[in-house]
Amino acid sequence: MALISLEDLDGLDDEQLGGDFTDNPEPMDEDDRLLSHWQAVASTHQVSVPPEMTGPIHEMTQNHQQREPLPFSPISRHEKMGEVLFEERVYPAGHWACVTRGEQLYEQSISNGFMKLMRFICKENSAGRFLGMTVPVVSHFRLTADGDAFEKEVETAFFLPAQFQSDPPRPSDPDITIVHREPIRVVARTFFGTTTEETVTRQVRLLWELVGVAEELQGDAYMVAVYENPSVPRRRNEIWFIRRQL
Repeated sequence: MALISLEDLDGLDDEQLGGDFTDNPEPMDEDDRLLSHWQAVASTHQVSVPPEMTGPIHEMTQNHQQREPLPFSPISRHEKMGEVLFEERVYPAGHWACVTRGEQLYEQSISNGFMKLMRFICKENSAGRFLGMTVPVVSHFRLTADGDAFEKEVETAFFLPAQFQSDPPRPSDPDITIVHREPIRVVARTFFGTTTEETVTRQVRLLWELVGVAEELQGDAYMVAVYENPSVPRRRNEIWFIRRQL
């Protein structure tokens, strides 16, 4: 997938971190190695990571343990022969930091949107401090009228940490908005691997096959929840169908 996440260097050994990512024979310092690694990951998704991301990348890496799970209330679980097919959950009302991008590819929109959110998290906010993070990071997308393609605009968002819910910091970037949303009830199914437009479309179709005809679910808007970073070969994601009412 294109989302460059919080712990891109997790699981990399010293030899990998010290490897020569460029043609420059000069030794690289830690920040240069971090940036080069993120650039290498992003290039596989046709995304560029500019040098000005060095600071946020360093900050996110240093503070990667400051993450909160997004709370939810379980409603039901549907299983077959011990395998969880999908779950229903309710996520609480609260403030979300959101950014919308309309790149050529879904994965480009997610990556570029998340880089903006990274800068917001890393001091480009009215509090002037590192805010911490919640997981999963969620993307919200719509399908075209024929259901065969994604609309270009994709929203990337994360739920603000608990300590900032009552008084959310203001973003410095005008592209980022802080939105208070009502509770949301979703049907969620886990899948593993990359999250490109192709793989997500496949997951949408699979979940529809499992739930059948369901007028209470939105049929043109969906969400993808991402829990892990691109260095994890079988990283965990979820496709969310949105109920029209709680």
